[in-house]
Amino acid sequence: MKHLIEKTVSSEKLFEGRVIDLYHEEVELPNGKTSKREIVKHPGAVAVIGLTPDHKMVMVKQYRKAMDRILVEIPAGKLEKGEEPIVTAKRELEEETGYTCESLRHIISFYTSPGFADELVHLYITEDLKEMENKAELDEDEFVEVLHLTLEEALTYVQNQQIYDAKTAYAVQYLQLRSVLGE
Repeated sequence: MKHLIEKTVSSEKLFEGRVIDLYHEEVELPNGKTSKREIVKHPGAVAVIGLTPDHKMVMVKQYRKAMDRILVEIPAGKLEKGEEPIVTAKRELEEETGYTCESLRHIISFYTSPGFADELVHLYITEDLKEMENKAELDEDEFVEVLHLTLEEALTYVQNQQIYDAKTAYAVQYLQLRSVLGE
């Protein structure tokens, strides 16, 4: 496998932000030549499939400036430094939806855009949602609307591009496969 590995020759931080850092790296290719890479460093994130007792998915409708549009997504958020993903998952679920849970089960972790970013998303599921009496506060720059979708409605949202992000599409397809397999 060594014949595929690129070695970093130099690395320069171009930007340090609240959510991401951007690096410009020079790499030595497997054939001995050099090339340049632009790499986005991200602390990682979590996403939660929350199912109500009547099997509806708890989603959030949120404006995403990068796309300049409103998307419907599963609750998700950035890992805080030193925080375990499962802790982040429960916190984000509570902040964004007003629901809490007793248990979360890890489904999978995946890279969102490995061609230029190292963001790793940890996907969890919970089927024991409980509405909170005292709702957690959203971040001061976060505005969401909570909605509940059946699997069929979520599939329609995917087709209509209202659900248009990878983590949520993955979650919908996971639930669709699970229902086909009778789990």
